[in-house]
This record gives sequence, structure tokens and C-alpha cells, in this order.
Amino acid sequence: MDGSLHLQKKLIPDIFEVMEKRYNILRSIRTMQPVGRRSLSLTLNITERTLRSEVEFLKEQKLIDIASSGMTVTNEGQEVLDNLGGVIRQLSGIDEMERLLQEKLNIDKVVIVNGDSDTSPWVIDELGRAGAARMKSLLTGKNIIAVTGGTTMAAIGKMLPNVSELPNVEDILFVPARGGLGKGASYQANTVCEQMAEKMNARYRVLYVPDNLGEAAYNTLTSEPAIGEVLDLLKSSNIVLHGVGEAKAMAERRKVSFSELTELEENQAIGEAFGYYYDEDGNIIQKVRTIGLQLDDLPNVEHVITVAGGASKAKAIKAYIKMAPKKPTLITDEGAAIQLLKG
Repeated sequence: MDGSLHLQKKLIPDIFEVMEKRYNILRSIRTMQPVGRRSLSLTLNITERTLRSEVEFLKEQKLIDIASSGMTVTNEGQEVLDNLGGVIRQLSGIDEMERLLQEKLNIDKVVIVNGDSDTSPWVIDELGRAGAARMKSLLTGKNIIAVTGGTTMAAIGKMLPNVSELPNVEDILFVPARGGLGKGASYQANTVCEQMAEKMNARYRVLYVPDNLGEAAYNTLTSEPAIGEVLDLLKSSNIVLHGVGEAKAMAERRKVSFSELTELEENQAIGEAFGYYYDEDGNIIQKVRTIGLQLDDLPNVEHVITVAGGASKAKAIKAYIKMAPKKPTLITDEGAAIQLLKG
């Protein structure tokens, strides 16, 4: 923490506590807007009575608007959030947590957002906001961006700017890093790519192939010119955005066979990324035969961004970092970060 802030916090701790509380309320309204008081009180785990007085204060300061549809953040409120973010991060110790986690995982960049996405679903939007900001900071010239599926990737898509707001960017092409999983089409890589492209007014390609292919089907499909073209684009990508899954959850989504699930359980598979199931030490246990980006492709990618949060995913995240052939930027939340630092 900055020296002057540390001294001020010692002298007037109650002021900083109030500031943090009001900042968190304002940030939660921005994430959930338009939102009612009851929903917000449940999310923040504070009484409606306590929240009412804080909301009235924020309204008097013209930081929020209140309408029949719910509360929303004003332009002034957004400015407060933007300008106070760094101070709040220092006060809450997140900056120090990022530094410690970078050292522990031996990676160059860690970004931590407040909260735990396991218990507070709105934290997924904060992960999305941080992921979008990191990607935006890397964009310049011509870009090919490979994206996996998942709720967190979809959250990033909601936070992206229009390409017209990025003066140094010539072109952006989104490419799905893999085919589909069979269920949950709204969170599959193809859909996420399309949503990101529409939000940024950019181009995109699709990869309409099933996941977990047999050998004959895999060989047939990879020989198709249209699919080969997408695979070539993937190998030329300069940014990869991806999540990390829990092994059992991903296996169930894929409806793997009983024998495959048994193998994963017997070998204590803990996580999944890019179709690779791995254990706590980062050893690969199973590989799904899927068309798309492979782990071996990552060393050739300029920027790899891993976005995953929730205390329950801490072990899967740590093991992935061990296994990753190229050390990524990690964007996570406090829930996962605390568990990762505990070791």
C-alpha cells in the first residue's frame, strides 16, 4: 500500500471503511443494473434498511439514478468508479495479492478482481470486465483472436469496446479455438466469437464441428478446406482468450463414457483446458480428440490470457499454470487467489 494511504488509514480508518463500502455498492449497481434494492441487498448480504440509506446518499451525490426498472449508475458514478479503483485496490490489499501470486506462480502478470464467483455470480462480470480491459490493452494493428467458450468468455464479450474507439487497430478477426460441446450453445466458442465480433464491429469465423470425434471423423473433417482454413487462422492468432474448467464438470458436459470418467477419477483429474484433462501436478491424463487449438500451438502465440475464478477452481488453475507451455496472463478473483496463496 502507498505510504500516505497507509498513514491515512491508521489515522482515519472509519472513513476508508465507509468509502470501501460505498464503492462496492456503486460497483455492484453498475454490474447488475438496472437492479432493485432487494436483489442488491441479497447480493451484498446487507439489510435493505442499511442499503436504503447508502442508496439515498449515492442518489443525492448524483452517482446513481433510481427508476421503476431499478437503479443505474450515472456518468458521474462511472467516473468515480474509474478514478477510485486504484485506491480501493490498495486499501483492500489486492495489489499486494497480485504481486505475491505472480511470484508464487512464476508468471509476469496477474489481475485479481474483488469477490468470489463461486458465491457471487456478479463477480463473473467483473472477470469479464478485467479480461476485456487486458485484451484491449494488447490490441494494435492487425489481430487474430482465438477464443474458447464458457460463461466467463461470454462475460468478456459484453464488456468489449467498439473497434472505432481503438485508433491504433487496423483489423480484428475472432476465431473459435475449438468446436462445440453439444449443449449450451449460447456459451460455445462459435457463439462467443460472434457476440464479441458484433460488440466490436469486427470480423469472425466459425468452426461447426462436434467435440470428441472418432479417429475417422477427425481425419475426414480436418481434410476439409474450409476447416483447414480456420485451423490455419488459429495457428496465426496473436491473442488467445481461454478459461479453465473443473475436470468432472467438463466431462459430464461432454457426456463422456463411463470408462473415460472412471479413468479421470482414478487418476485424480482436477482440471481441463483446450480438451486436455490433467491432474494436480499438471500431468495430462486424457486428451479429447477435438478440432481446434492445441496446447502445442500456444508457444507461438504472442499473448495468452487465462480467465478463471472461484475458490473451487484454485487447484485447477494452479495445475494449468504448471502444465501451460507458455506462461499466460492470469485474470482471477479473490476467492481463487486466496486459495492459491494458501498453497
